[in-house]
Amino acid sequence: MNIHQATQSYENWMRSCTSVVETHLRVKHKQMRKSLFLFFRGTFYRWAQLWPEVCANLRDAPKVLAVGDLHVGSFGTWRDTEGRLSWGVDDFDESYPLPYTNDLVRLAASVKIVIDSENLTIGFKEGCSAILEGYQKALKVGGCPFVLAEHEKNLERLGVEAFEAPDGFWEKLDHLPVVNHGLPRDAKRVLRKTLPTPNLNYKVVRRQAGMGSLGQQRFVAIASWEGGHIAREAKAILPSACVWLDGHIGSRQSCYEKAIQSAVRSHDPFQKIMGTWLIRRLSPESNPIEIADLPEERDEETLLYAMGSEAANVHLGSKRQVANILRDLRRRKSNWLRSAARDMAKAMEGDWKKYSDS
Repeated sequence: MNIHQATQSYENWMRSCTSVVETHLRVKHKQMRKSLFLFFRGTFYRWAQLWPEVCANLRDAPKVLAVGDLHVGSFGTWRDTEGRLSWGVDDFDESYPLPYTNDLVRLAASVKIVIDSENLTIGFKEGCSAILEGYQKALKVGGCPFVLAEHEKNLERLGVEAFEAPDGFWEKLDHLPVVNHGLPRDAKRVLRKTLPTPNLNYKVVRRQAGMGSLGQQRFVAIASWEGGHIAREAKAILPSACVWLDGHIGSRQSCYEKAIQSAVRSHDPFQKIMGTWLIRRLSPESNPIEIADLPEERDEETLLYAMGSEAANVHLGSKRQVANILRDLRRRKSNWLRSAARDMAKAMEGDWKKYSDS
């Protein structure tokens, strides 16, 4: 199966699972042609196909409930139950039981791609070493959630000003197209249920966001409450692309909630699965953070170390595997991550060139 066949097959499978917004899917196709990194982010289904072939020597590593689609753009901020600003993986759409090596190689492959596009200046070898060092240390100590106030000394070097509220957040949200017809009944019910008081006046808009999830329905309820704006998003959930790869058509099972609940983290109380919808609070401080948006003055080694540590925080949800993972890491050659990430980045680049030329 080539990239075109894989894309057609995966998108047909999507349609068997949920209602697809075809206009958003066409936008995704255009974005995928723009850059290798956008293609990489939008095609986890293809990664899942290529991974067992390109990294055959890594696929028998101990399995964990993995992020799946882990990359340098998979991280963001949220407010926990105590109102503290937290940082970590904010996208578990592709969570699935996978070898722990999958997440590390995908993260490192994204680093290689972003270095090549000059959005990171760290050396690839140093970047891989930082990821592995952060990952192993976090596993050994049992993990540690990233609450920004507690990690201020380290995270301020990452460019903590990048975590400030984006300009015009509410204005942009307020100008999205209003949904007057076609809001699924169950989406309306869960959105209403998540608002702070019953009978609150609100409007619902349709939102286009993300890269891998473009094409999935997103509805946002916006209201004014106690002197300010609030918003709740309902996104139609899909199982991981690994379910498609395994040949299970139309299954609605998702590992999303299990992954976030089992991970070592300071949880976002608004992030939950309700029926077939992922519910999240939207706010200026609950946002993904793009590498390109970070300031030029940043400590990239510390950033990648933190990303490796956060990968371990997620994998620690599979507690029984920790000793097996550490044992497996000790027996691998020192350059295993760098070598595998380079091979996967090259394979994805080859597909991107074929896809872009069509």
